[in-house]
Amino acid sequence: MTILDYIRRWATECPDRVAVSSSHQRITYAELLPRMEQCDPLPLPLLGDRWDGDFCLHTTGTTGKAKGVVISHAAVMANTDNLIQGQGFSHNLIFIIAGDMTHLGCWSKIFPVLRLGGTLLILEDGMKDIEAFFAALSTDPATLGQPSDAKFATFLVPSNIRILLQFSGDRLAHHADSIDFIETGAAPMPHSDMLRLCQLLPHSRLYNTYASTETGIVATYNYNDGRCIPGCLGKPLPHSRIIITPEGRIACQGDTLMSGYEPTPQPPAGGIFITNDNGFIDEDGMLHILGREDDIINVGGYKVAPSEVEEAALAFPVVKDCICIPFTHPILGQAPELIVVTNDGCTLDKRALARHIASLLEPYKVPLRYRQEDHVERTHNGKLNRKAYR
Repeated sequence: MTILDYIRRWATECPDRVAVSSSHQRITYAELLPRMEQCDPLPLPLLGDRWDGDFCLHTTGTTGKAKGVVISHAAVMANTDNLIQGQGFSHNLIFIIAGDMTHLGCWSKIFPVLRLGGTLLILEDGMKDIEAFFAALSTDPATLGQPSDAKFATFLVPSNIRILLQFSGDRLAHHADSIDFIETGAAPMPHSDMLRLCQLLPHSRLYNTYASTETGIVATYNYNDGRCIPGCLGKPLPHSRIIITPEGRIACQGDTLMSGYEPTPQPPAGGIFITNDNGFIDEDGMLHILGREDDIINVGGYKVAPSEVEEAALAFPVVKDCICIPFTHPILGQAPELIVVTNDGCTLDKRALARHIASLLEPYKVPLRYRQEDHVERTHNGKLNRKAYR
């Protein structure tokens, strides 16, 4: 079946249920069906004029040149199944898309929601407007043709979650009973933020997902399971398989993989896509990520993952944001430098921060340089833009 087949079903069974709502348009399933059949413009960018053919998403290019990734309709359906089975999507779900539609974390949610007859709420300005996000969470399900017990879900990158925790934690907790789940991905999430979110939303499922534009949705882990394992991304989903190469790279296999890159797509050799991420699979079969190979800092032969340093720094009270980058050292070859953004009105005590990091990490991982700045470079979808510092 195609996504269009599912829309036909829901246009018959629930014609008045809102399929897609944004600040500009509100379209029921009955209204959506003829527009899709006639290939009329939809309030969903990047879907082209067919719902049963190939799609194309573009990578952010944070570690190189941006690429056009071709995703087959079969891969879309496999990703959809992975999400439905791995995260418990339902027909009574209202999913808030609060990020860039070019990002797989947001784009991929269109399909399971419409397949099951749920509702998409699209925030035109994403998380730039936090008031719009909380207004969406306050929506009366009845106005969307949903039952009163319908619940909300969303995908947020870790930087957006951190902003919510810092400035709107109490407001988020106010909606705890209506939030079914929150998914994150695209970048490591500090363990302190994971623990805080579990505290605020004790009954919600909180997913850390391993995915990329090239691999699709591969694995997911509900860290609100009483263990809250840092760096854990769960077990492979039904249409996916994970392999750890002899070099320690994460490789993915399965129906969710891309068809290749534009303009002449070639599927991954042997049906296996080898990522630049280092990781391992534990005795329970769960994937753990150790950081990107491109980002590793070689300190006199010792390997340092910047994300580990950043997580330690973010646990220091005045640190609002940070990025760990390498600098050339006359003896070690490379050494870590930490660029820090502090909370408003705070001055960075570099020695105190160094002592804090040293209490958590091995000596060779402690940055030798510290710099306070007013912002850290990020991409439009919230990832740390390491490329900007190279």
